[in-house]
Amino acid sequence: MRTARRYLAREIYRSCAVVLLALLGLFTFFALVDDLDNVGDKFSMVALLYMQALALPTRLYDLLPIGLLIGAVLALAGLAQRNELVILRVSGVSGMRLLRMLWLITLPLVVGATLLSEFVTPAAEIKSGEASLMFRGKASGTRMDSGYWFKEPTRNGGTRIINIAKLLADGNVEGVTLYEFKPGQQLTTLSTAATGAFAGDKLVLRDVAETNITEGAPDALADGKPPPTAPAYVSKVPERELDTTLSPERLLARVLTPERMSLNTLLDYIDYLHHNQLDAGRQVVALWRKVSYPFTLLVMITIAAPIGFMQTRRGGVGAKVFIGILLGVGFFMLNQLALNVGMLSRWPPWLTALGPNMGAVLVALGALTLMEYRHATTRFARARWPWRRSPA
Repeated sequence: MRTARRYLAREIYRSCAVVLLALLGLFTFFALVDDLDNVGDKFSMVALLYMQALALPTRLYDLLPIGLLIGAVLALAGLAQRNELVILRVSGVSGMRLLRMLWLITLPLVVGATLLSEFVTPAAEIKSGEASLMFRGKASGTRMDSGYWFKEPTRNGGTRIINIAKLLADGNVEGVTLYEFKPGQQLTTLSTAATGAFAGDKLVLRDVAETNITEGAPDALADGKPPPTAPAYVSKVPERELDTTLSPERLLARVLTPERMSLNTLLDYIDYLHHNQLDAGRQVVALWRKVSYPFTLLVMITIAAPIGFMQTRRGGVGAKVFIGILLGVGFFMLNQLALNVGMLSRWPPWLTALGPNMGAVLVALGALTLMEYRHATTRFARARWPWRRSPA
């Protein structure tokens, strides 16, 4: 069985490598053509190629499950066409045992996918964000037209809302606006700063203009009469140190898609959101999806097994590959649909992340079981409904 497993592994790895190279080349070409309109004086062709190179790990992360499914179907269909799977079955290897062999073959890919998900993709995404800030002056991600917004508590029990207009490639910021509230949600200070830089757990603001609102300002404005003293006064300071829970890593986490973060960064960002009483539902679902991502490869090989084990007379290699492509695209769409519906319907995070995988595994195992025991099922049906026998 070791020889058979090595032979199956070599065929599957070779087919998957060819399929992944083709998919990566195709999607990179489309992205390159789509970005050619942005090439100019500030965004050169070299910068475009550099950013597309940084996007390769992310594309591989997205295409690996579908590439494994199509490659495995292609390899298994070729083996079935050459009657090599029939030889294994005749030698006493059951369909379930073949599936266990496929799972063992997929384990190195699971380890590689884990390393890709934890180290390569997050690093490439950070470099890509820095390159986008450097060449285009903007970063992709959850940014509003007014910039990035953060909320955190203050030492006196109040609340501070931070608005950052622009993130810089070196981790610093520009266009910072602070809204500081005392307990009771009464605005006390409005500050603006031209630039800011992180130093440990502090944010050093420069060229700060502070608008301080006095205690009696709300009552004076409510009376509608000229107050005896000014309700607010403006002061300017060259530099101000701000104790904050933000850091350059958390700023980048705000920019990155949650699934692109490493587990440590994602857990840290979820803790930050919970500490500041912010909604972390999307990030928790992303955490479950990230944990389950390597096992999606086992789901893909399980789906590929019944397609590849079908007899060649029931459909050629092309038909099986076409079915595999349809199932791969359908699974991807179902995964995205489950994410959106789960977020809107407030499903449990584990169900939103694992539901499509569990459903696909059950359907694939059911199909494989029917194929394994189809002769026994046919005999049972003929014995129970004898009038359905085909005429001799």
